[in-house]
Amino acid sequence: MRERMVNQKIALPLLAQKQISLSIKSEDLIHPLISGNKFRKLKYNLIAAKKQGLDTILTFGGAYSNHIAATAYSGKLHGFKTIGVIRGEELSLKWEENPTLKLASDHGMQFKFVSRAEYRDKEKESFLKPLQHEFGAFFILPEGGTNTLAVLGCSEIVTAEDSDFNVICCSVGTGGTLSGISNATFENQRVLGFPAVKSGFLNEDICKFAQRDTWELIEDYHFGGYAKVTAELIDFINSFKAQTQIPLDPIYTGKMIYGILDLVGKDYFPPKTKILAIHTGGLQGIKGMNILLKKKNLPVLSV
Repeated sequence: MRERMVNQKIALPLLAQKQISLSIKSEDLIHPLISGNKFRKLKYNLIAAKKQGLDTILTFGGAYSNHIAATAYSGKLHGFKTIGVIRGEELSLKWEENPTLKLASDHGMQFKFVSRAEYRDKEKESFLKPLQHEFGAFFILPEGGTNTLAVLGCSEIVTAEDSDFNVICCSVGTGGTLSGISNATFENQRVLGFPAVKSGFLNEDICKFAQRDTWELIEDYHFGGYAKVTAELIDFINSFKAQTQIPLDPIYTGKMIYGILDLVGKDYFPPKTKILAIHTGGLQGIKGMNILLKKKNLPVLSV
């Protein structure tokens, strides 16, 4: 696995016309399964679990969670048992049809399926105590992997080679990646976060971890909410790949790149602005998304 990723400059007519420089840091190439911000978030958490003498990782996620897939593979690689508390008890009867859950199971993850109502209480002692009786001692990773150690890992995304960019952009789920990037920014840089969810709590959550006031959220490109996509977004992702050879996931990075280019077209960025966009991975979820798109008679993603 490589931890220092190269920045690929994007050549598109719109960027040339508006005199904007856009590069993508391809964190998705760190590893096929433990890629992007999931690798960054897991890195120091796994070290902490070993230091505590724990051999089991328990975490939380939905049916197509990149975090679930990455945790399962990382656990197997580093000698941990892994348990995934999965939102949606109906999945217990058909999880093998789900590419993400099947992948996680193939790498040793044990599942605990719970209702959506139960899942909302996942941080409460009344929810966790029965799990401790059932599975024994475990190291807890929160949904999406965001905690102080995850933010520390994400701060390593930005390197000295990135100091000449004016703006750094990333997609936002739980806010850990944005917080880490913001903490590592250089002087006169600002960070734009593109939420993939409709949430009134993101600013508050990010403020728990971000030590610097260098960031802001651009909340107009979630396409209806988490995991919501449209034919327009799918067509954009496929077109972008055809033009650049860079695949984007539809949950996070695809929405961010769409937003960046839309803002470029609207003259949001002054001419000569140098933008670095972080590709946070998530490509494993495309197979599952294509299954859903076919059921809805929507165009599918190129793979």
